[in-house]
Parts: sequence; structure tokens; C-alpha cells
Amino acid sequence: MNFSNKVLYNEFKQIGTNYADKKEVQEYDSRMQGLRNIKKENKEIIEALNISKDSVFLEIGSGTGELAIEAAKYCKRVYAVDISPVMLSSAHVKAKIKSISNIEFYHAGFLTYHHKSEKLDAVVSQLALHHLPDFWKLIALKRIYSLLKDGGRLFIRDIVYSSDVEDYSLYFDTLVNNMKQYAGDRLARDLENHIKDEYSTLDWIMEGLLKKAGFNIEKIQYREKYIAAYLCSKA
Repeated sequence: MNFSNKVLYNEFKQIGTNYADKKEVQEYDSRMQGLRNIKKENKEIIEALNISKDSVFLEIGSGTGELAIEAAKYCKRVYAVDISPVMLSSAHVKAKIKSISNIEFYHAGFLTYHHKSEKLDAVVSQLALHHLPDFWKLIALKRIYSLLKDGGRLFIRDIVYSSDVEDYSLYFDTLVNNMKQYAGDRLARDLENHIKDEYSTLDWIMEGLLKKAGFNIEKIQYREKYIAAYLCSKA
């Protein structure tokens, strides 16, 4: 699905944490390690996608490259895409240090990445799709669908809000307070700003977008009432 640049949503505009800032990127890994078990998550994703030595793998919103570098150990080719040149530079340095040479890095996003090679076996995006409003989420998912081989798989992890809520003021206050107790003031402020300014959507909307884009949802996991993971396949 193609649009002219005149009507394309500007996915490079800064929303939320400024990952064009070198200091923010330098601190990113330590913050994420304090919040998540990255190694365990990466292992689970790679296993769920059934990738092999012949697989071609794309990550959109690759950040500092933790998953892309791990996936490159199992795949023929990995494409790592991010809208932050600073993130991409950090990932490139990591890959070089680890002697990983089968990753191609691209400064792009969901709407601006143009895949020029063979169809993909797997696509992953984590904590990135929420940067797009819902209409553009659907366009992004349709673009991903078109890039996958038949039977190819998509893994999405993102902040997705529960629709099973009566009082959203209390719901959001609880999320922020829990984050403060678990991970400290900085990440609590980040979550509060995310709720105010970014485009996370509701669970039933996210499921509908995936289905409307053509995906078969094989597995859904909702955790802590705001973290969602979807394993999907191209029919």
C-alpha cells in the first residue's frame, strides 16, 4: 500500500522519549534491562517464529539491536530498521564488536521502509507501533503483510490498554504508581508521558487491526493489563 510523500504520516517526528539524544540511547539498555528480561524475551521470540539458517528476518524499531543481533545468529539475513540514527549507530557498533555481519541497517520506519530483497519469513516489532495513530497502524500492518511469505510470521509486543476497565483515571494512576514502585520515578514519568502523548490503543482495536490487515492471530498474551504480545501468521 503506497502513499505519496505529501500525505504520508511523518513517523520521524519526535514523540515521547528523545532517542535522537545520545545520552538517552546510552541509558536505554540499562533501563530496559531493569524493566524486562531481554535475553529471555529474545529466546522466546526466536523460538515462536520458527526461524532457521535460511530465514530472512526484519525488525522494525530495532533500537540498540539486542534482538536483531541475537536473531542474526540463527538467520541467513536480518534487516534492522529504526527511525533513530543514534539507535542504529549503537546497534551497528554492537554487531561489529560481536562479529555479526549478516545484518543490514536502515534509517526508516513502518511507513518508509522499502524492502528490495526476497520475501520475509518473520517480522518483529516491539514497543514501536504505538508511535502511529490507529489508521496508520493499519497501513503499517498491511505493508508488513505484503512483505511476508505465505505462512510467514509476525510478532508484535506493545503497550495496549485493557478495554475491561470502568474507571480509566484509576486505571492509569495504578499503572503509573506500579511502574514507580517497580522501576523508579524515571520510567514512571516515561509511562505517564506515553499515556498523555502517544498512540497506544485498546486491546479489541489492536486485535481488529491485525485481523483487518489479513493476519491470523495464533497467540495473544496480555500482561499487567497494559503489555500485549501477538504472534500472527500470514494465511
